[in-house]
Amino acid sequence: MQRTRAQESRAAIEKLYITMRHLFMRGSYKPMGVSGESLVDSLLVLSPEIYGALAEDEKIELDGLLYVMERLPKGIEECRYIRLISREGYENSTFPTIVPPKRKRNCYRVDADQMYVEMTRGRSDIYDILTHLTFLYIESEKIRRNSTDPKGRIDLNWRMLGQLVEKEARGEEFDLEVACSYLSHVIGRTFEETHEAVMKFEKSNHVHSLFHVVYHLGKMSMDEAFHELDREISFSATLRMRVGHHVYGELWANDIKKVLYEEGLIDRPIHIISANLHSVLNTVYGHQALGLKSFDAIEKEAIAISQNAKNNKAKDIYSYALNHGFIEVNDESGTNIHVQLLDTAKMTVDTIIPGKKLPKDKKDRPVILVMDYAFGEQAYECFDELLKPYEAADGSLHPLRVQSASIMGKAGILTGHKGDIMIPDSHVFEGTADNYPLENLFTKEDFEGYGLGVYQGTMFTVLGTSLQNKDVLSYLMQSSWKAIGLEMEGAHYQKAIQSESRIRQSIGKDVKVLYAYYASDNPLETGSTLASGALGMEGVKPTYLITYKIFEKLF
Repeated sequence: MQRTRAQESRAAIEKLYITMRHLFMRGSYKPMGVSGESLVDSLLVLSPEIYGALAEDEKIELDGLLYVMERLPKGIEECRYIRLISREGYENSTFPTIVPPKRKRNCYRVDADQMYVEMTRGRSDIYDILTHLTFLYIESEKIRRNSTDPKGRIDLNWRMLGQLVEKEARGEEFDLEVACSYLSHVIGRTFEETHEAVMKFEKSNHVHSLFHVVYHLGKMSMDEAFHELDREISFSATLRMRVGHHVYGELWANDIKKVLYEEGLIDRPIHIISANLHSVLNTVYGHQALGLKSFDAIEKEAIAISQNAKNNKAKDIYSYALNHGFIEVNDESGTNIHVQLLDTAKMTVDTIIPGKKLPKDKKDRPVILVMDYAFGEQAYECFDELLKPYEAADGSLHPLRVQSASIMGKAGILTGHKGDIMIPDSHVFEGTADNYPLENLFTKEDFEGYGLGVYQGTMFTVLGTSLQNKDVLSYLMQSSWKAIGLEMEGAHYQKAIQSESRIRQSIGKDVKVLYAYYASDNPLETGSTLASGALGMEGVKPTYLITYKIFEKLF
């Protein structure tokens, strides 16, 4: 029997993860060596949507390249040696800290050839960066082949590109159109496509120019092919020892519970919300500070704030919040998950959102714990540790009175468009037999009538959004799974909730669960993948609507 493309793709995903795990345990590998070739071959078979033209022999994938470079440290294209490390004291060194704009992690350029990248978010983070690096190495080989003949002789376009990159480094002016002409031959793209991509890179202040990135990717490949200067990826012993042991999740959770204990909030009812940090702040305190009387008024103000970062109303909301129960808990553990606490007992307005009253007795008023988005398996690590009882310095144990867990997330949608809403009634963890049916307090009807598409059904928690292709996704949507979307954290959150409520019994079995996702992309639609750009203003309405509905349900 012949395998379908979906079966081949799923096998490629499995092979990728098994290989990555093996290489991680081994400690190092050469991307263009035998071990690295296994990753390359699997990624080419899979050919994920986010990487577009990856499988084409000559064309460089430009949108995918920008997507990846915004999630890796600036200058990584110049480095022959990349070392993935745990938090090992480099934050106290004199090395400047490089933080990629779209994936918060500390990185350190140790010297001209070495980049150290901190991995504190668990296996998902490691698999994510290895996938991105494999993509870069595949593209670098294309650049080398496009710039040399079969005998290894370098062509004119490559030499001219090198001169332009040197001029750029010295701050000298050069003719942009001439430069794009040379570059277009090197990357196998039309002049128009090249010019458009150069402009996109120019708008991103956190990456080098496309000329610089392409040149140095190609140079690293040529140095390895012609001068035996091999590239290498390695993993520190400390990182290999710590992964999977909740080291950072435990530190993070204890920091939060310590604040709850010191502020006298540890014994109060607690509602946990995993979401972005601005929508809860602006929804609750926008209503209370500015007197916003409806969802429409809150949405209008949120759009104004999103369009103008210096908006005075945003400052007014924040200042008011600080005097009415708002506490910020900045992360120092390494998880990169910041937290906000809202002590509703200190709120002078008796409604948390329009029409939803707080309990009269301030002792019964809950604490709202808002945590920023987790990443993949990190969701289980952090949530599992957060739900455990707090052990104070005097040895006393304080179980948390968790009343609800609300998860608002970004997800890829399969049946709708960017900005639409998905309501899961189960999470299925890709590549495993782990299925998590759930009693979601949200229903499709809660979100109808707001001008957005709303879908209810099975959500797939995937091993990595950068590893999905149309064949696998079409199968998940069209088969009896009838999947409506994919994301990376849902099953991990639900695993923590179930283990702590039903097995360890750290929290009650009657904890309310609310899950809702808004579509950041549609990987089945050309031009709507994650690589096509951020959701932008389209994301304001679904983000604030889900936030508003969470409070409607809880109160």
